[in-house]
Amino acid sequence: MASKPGILTDWPWKPLGKLKYLILAPWAIRSTYMYVTKEDPRERDLSTFLIFPFLLSRMLHNQIWISLSRYRLAKGKNRIVDKSLEFDQVDRERNWDDQILFNGILFYLATHIFPNCTNVPIWRTDGVIITILLHVGAVEFLYYWLHRALHHRYLYSRYHSHHHSSIVTEPITSVAHPFAEHVAYFLLFAIPLLTSVLTDTRSIAVLIGYIVYIDFMNNLGHCNFELIPKWLFYVFPPLKYLIYTPSFHSLHHTQFRTNYCLFMPMYDYIYGTADESSEYLYEMSLKRKEEIPNVVYLTHMTTPESIYHMQIGFPALASRPHSSSKWYLWFMWPLTAWSTLLAGIYGRTFVVESHRFHKLTLQTWAIPKYKIQYFLQWQKSSINNLIEKAILDAEEKGVKVLSLGLLNQKEELNAYGEVYVKRHPELKVNVVDGSSLAVGVVLNSIPIGTTQVLLTGNLTKFAYAIALALCQKGIQVASSKDDEYKKLKKSLINISSSTTKNCLVLSKSYSQKIWLVGDGVSKEEQVKAPKGTIFIPFTQFPPHPFRKDCFYHYTPAMHTPTSLENLHSCENWLPRRVMSAWRIAGIVHGLEGWSEHECGFHIANIHKVWEATLRHGFQPLPITSAHHKF
Repeated sequence: MASKPGILTDWPWKPLGKLKYLILAPWAIRSTYMYVTKEDPRERDLSTFLIFPFLLSRMLHNQIWISLSRYRLAKGKNRIVDKSLEFDQVDRERNWDDQILFNGILFYLATHIFPNCTNVPIWRTDGVIITILLHVGAVEFLYYWLHRALHHRYLYSRYHSHHHSSIVTEPITSVAHPFAEHVAYFLLFAIPLLTSVLTDTRSIAVLIGYIVYIDFMNNLGHCNFELIPKWLFYVFPPLKYLIYTPSFHSLHHTQFRTNYCLFMPMYDYIYGTADESSEYLYEMSLKRKEEIPNVVYLTHMTTPESIYHMQIGFPALASRPHSSSKWYLWFMWPLTAWSTLLAGIYGRTFVVESHRFHKLTLQTWAIPKYKIQYFLQWQKSSINNLIEKAILDAEEKGVKVLSLGLLNQKEELNAYGEVYVKRHPELKVNVVDGSSLAVGVVLNSIPIGTTQVLLTGNLTKFAYAIALALCQKGIQVASSKDDEYKKLKKSLINISSSTTKNCLVLSKSYSQKIWLVGDGVSKEEQVKAPKGTIFIPFTQFPPHPFRKDCFYHYTPAMHTPTSLENLHSCENWLPRRVMSAWRIAGIVHGLEGWSEHECGFHIANIHKVWEATLRHGFQPLPITSAHHKF
């Protein structure tokens, strides 16, 4: 929002929310019906029929730029601006598709206002030439002076400051403007299009080609990584005045009073507003190498749709906790199927996101496998090979710590990462499974004054460690199943204190109000819990919440300090600025400079890890957040 919002700031359909897309429905349905039902091919209006598919292709075009930009920025190669991108910018730019909706309405209206806007020919050479000349001579010139006017304090505070709130630009920053600005911009861009209509030189190539050019250049100028090779300017020197580079426009967002051009810098050079550091920043950005992280968090995809919820996916989805599949994702099944196939073919770990915390550079890498594959025996070798290769790649790059997230540390898969350490005893990169911190988070999530808990679900080393720690505190740990009780009792057999042993009991009353749950907790078990029970998971994945009269805590996680930069996506189902304990454990390991592995069946000093984590600013989630429904 601008600092002093003026009139026509909001889009007219803002009150409609997600229903805004229905505005186009009558037009799209009518044009499709008219095209399909006409028996004579000569009566079919291809140009009007193509409007809706063209609008969808524009959304896809922008999304490709978003994903490419975020992927390249996570790797760090050719990055221009190093400042942090935060949630407030993602929220501010969430309505980037409004301008496409706006254009679609105007295109459909044009087919009714101008008789010659229907049955438009595919190509007209004279129309293409006129469009190019009008863009260079009229659109670029008028935009330059409009842009300078928008930087006058009156218009800037009421309109253009909204756009300049984004110092670190993303491709969609290019269309983050108040509604009034978009009206002005469309009037400019309509000059070549209206001229071709009025002179009867219109064509589908002019309409589609010109809009694609505008979208491409807008995204290019705001992508925050340099990608235009230097040799292009050596081959054709005048190109310097005909096409801007991402670094050229980036300076406009950091310096504000320079580089006002639309896409062609020639007017900045003519009127003396070209920034003197443009060429230097361009060359420095091109020379910038891929960033080497200090700490890597190795995760994996959960479902085929989870790619949309990652930072390199859809910004709106990535910036919110992943709760359930959105209805509109069902319509994207062809793209989802294609991405799933591509992940299987590509078969390589990829960078998802990058952060900075104090002196550490943090990266998240993802294994191109899905949750269900981790439970298939025939996939075990393939997954282990990918994890092992990621560890060796981290070793080669000089990474200090690699923490295993989600099922990458599954006991049946690699014994909590111990397999890799034994196979490569000379590893310099520390492999961390985060078990100590995860246990510490669970223990500190139990309300003060609790005297008894129920421990249920599949037993892992986390469960045994939690049971031991609680028994040592004198808290009664109950198990409702004979086999689970026997396993827990066996794990405590070497504890000499009879008091500790007596704290472990077999109880089938289900009267406990605190349940510590692992994987495999069924609906039938949850039904037996008394009203108001707090379910605290000690697993990587949350239990399915069947009870509306109970409370479900998050999986082990903590709030991150505000000094952790570039955090603008949510980790799976966790809220904003909250990280899983397994991910934080690797960060703390790197901050403390610990030189040993923390993986396998051994659990490190829980108190030591917990105190170090708090010391670095990570905070436990309040028990009031236990009402969250996954």
